[in-house]
Amino acid sequence: MAMHVAFVSIPAHGHVNPTLPLVAELVSRGHRVTYFTSADFEPRIRKAGADFHASGGNWLASLPGLGPGPRAPAHVMLPIMNKVFEDIRSSFPALVELLRQDPPDAVCFDAMTLSGSMAAEKIGAPAIALMPTYATNEHFSLRSLMPAPPPGGADEMAKVRMAMGRLLATFAAEQGVRTPRMFDGPPAPLNIVFLPREFQPMGETFDDRFRFVGPSVGARDDDGQWIREGTGPLLFISLGTTPLNRQPEFFRMCLAAFGGSDWDVAMATGEQTGVTELGTIPANVRIRAFFPQLQVLREAALFVTHAGMNSTMEALYFAVPMLAVPQQPEQAATARRLEELGLGRHLAPEDVTAVALRTAVDALHADAQVRRNVAGMSDIVRHAGGAVAAADAIEAHVRHGAGRFGNVG
Repeated sequence: MAMHVAFVSIPAHGHVNPTLPLVAELVSRGHRVTYFTSADFEPRIRKAGADFHASGGNWLASLPGLGPGPRAPAHVMLPIMNKVFEDIRSSFPALVELLRQDPPDAVCFDAMTLSGSMAAEKIGAPAIALMPTYATNEHFSLRSLMPAPPPGGADEMAKVRMAMGRLLATFAAEQGVRTPRMFDGPPAPLNIVFLPREFQPMGETFDDRFRFVGPSVGARDDDGQWIREGTGPLLFISLGTTPLNRQPEFFRMCLAAFGGSDWDVAMATGEQTGVTELGTIPANVRIRAFFPQLQVLREAALFVTHAGMNSTMEALYFAVPMLAVPQQPEQAATARRLEELGLGRHLAPEDVTAVALRTAVDALHADAQVRRNVAGMSDIVRHAGGAVAAADAIEAHVRHGAGRFGNVG
């Protein structure tokens, strides 16, 4: 029996991209998928086979470049939080109305999308959380991986969290639904996690409410054109797709570190950094705003990355060791996880110099044990089930008596 499944996501590549193979898999099985996110993502969502509805603005794209560091300061987080809630308040009524007009058999929502679980409860549809990063249960929270705030900053961050909690609780009460869970326990009765259990901290504590399916990479394999030109080992450098990747000084250090070396370098600088800011470009370095990441990773010997989870999983899929240069707290947690599992190394932003980059990359490239570890994790990632296992779980959840409610507990 064909189903209608709604997807709701925040407007971020690292959150939308992991879901697209799942969308394509559901469509290939004869199900209908309706996807709600900002208009920027319409082409790739339609390409995956879903119907598309613009919902909310791309507030993420308008964030300021915060610069590298362990934690954004409270005075920066507060306006970001207010912008998110402005977007929810303006877009939520239309989202609910569209869902009521064309009722889905389930609502699959990104776990960071506050409106997703509330909309599911509002219309009485089964809720399924999609988790592109670490899952949370009664034993583990992503907050436990976050660094301590700077001296004197704990009280300010506590005030921001309290303000966010009040805004969310007030809005949920206005809508007649429960306050969504974000960091305390599972957000839904079924939670699809785009990581293998082996990468999840305290993975053994997660029960059958969670399906650790790992990444699926096929849907973006033709995401642009790229032909390799150099003959040396390929070094891929990228800090991701958000405004946080505006780091011209970092990219200049990369040019100083690897320019004129034996490395064949592909460096993605993002839309925020112009090539003219980087000075002379060495002959062995090619620079673009973005490369087709999957094509490059398939041939890369090593990846210098911000350690966003989507990029991390894609690198592991292709067995590429990583030097992590995290820009934000969650990325720093993933950088540490890579080191814990022997899959790479990391440099804190304050320790990054041209010499440190070159030393770390050369040492990592020569580390046979890391390559063996990465090969082993690649096998785990590739056999975690991917989009097929996720679609199986959604079908079973809907067809075998899923409860029609938004949150757990």
